[in-house]
Amino acid sequence: MKKIIYLAFMLLCVSTLSAQDEKKPLVVASASMIHDMLDAIGGAFVQTDVIVPIGSDPHLYEATPSDTRLLHRADMVLVNGLTFEGWLDELIDNSGSQAEVVRITRGVEAIESQDYRGSADPHAWMDVENAIIYARNIRDALSRLVPEEAESIAFNYEVYKGQLETLHDYVKGRVQSIPPERRVLITSHDAFSYYGQAYGLELYALTGVSTESKPQTSDIRRVNRIIEERGIPAIFIESTINPKLIEQIASDKSVSIGGKLYADSLGDPGGEADTYIKMIRHNTNVIVDALADAVQVSEDKATDATNSLGSTGRLLVIGAIVLMVILGFIYLLSRKS
Repeated sequence: MKKIIYLAFMLLCVSTLSAQDEKKPLVVASASMIHDMLDAIGGAFVQTDVIVPIGSDPHLYEATPSDTRLLHRADMVLVNGLTFEGWLDELIDNSGSQAEVVRITRGVEAIESQDYRGSADPHAWMDVENAIIYARNIRDALSRLVPEEAESIAFNYEVYKGQLETLHDYVKGRVQSIPPERRVLITSHDAFSYYGQAYGLELYALTGVSTESKPQTSDIRRVNRIIEERGIPAIFIESTINPKLIEQIASDKSVSIGGKLYADSLGDPGGEADTYIKMIRHNTNVIVDALADAVQVSEDKATDATNSLGSTGRLLVIGAIVLMVILGFIYLLSRKS
């Protein structure tokens, strides 16, 4: 009887919590990095969801009917803007959504496109100081949506901001350990310009800021030339882009694949890059380990060669001494005879 009463009580609690969750406003993020920031700052006070699944490419995403239904129910939509989700405006219109659309890059100093006038690089989150601007805009938007929770949201923001500041310092420190002549990052598409500008890396990519563009022969030649001229030890694949072309270039030029980087999507839950902070930390460790360790390997080989030569030299000296002793002994015997 007691067990039945206990189970009934637990079911009542679960149903009560579910009803409370349904009363919370629904905030939808366009991509996984934004969704993670949203959860960190206000996930306890609103329902959250994301449109582009983890591992999918937001540049090329094709919306589904469930996305339309999700947006129709949303009270707020958080978007990156800067041409990142070019398909999203039409999707929102078609959904009949009355949600407030918030561009969380407001206040970011965008990197303007060199090829298309009036267009900007959307990957601003790759600079952690920009991520702090993202977080501030999310804080402000949520405070408008649930003003009764504004104080708690502000507290969560301050905690998260501190974590981002620590991350920013970590990235700067690690990149500085790469010898200056080796601070060159070659990737599939141009998603790391903000990262390179903030932390001191030269960036070269096979395609532009959108994965919709296809690499041209001239792009491949340009990357090959950089590898040869700068003695690049490693190039990098990306989690949302087919790695075949990068792997072919690595094979042709006899350089290493430095590792897999995350730019347009977080990694799988429970993995090495399943939050924004873990993603940036992972990328940094992969880049630094590949570019700095390559130099260390070369130095180690040179040291080994020197040590080997030193050992050979010592053997030659010992052999010469032994030979001189033998010759001297033979000379003395010949004198006596």
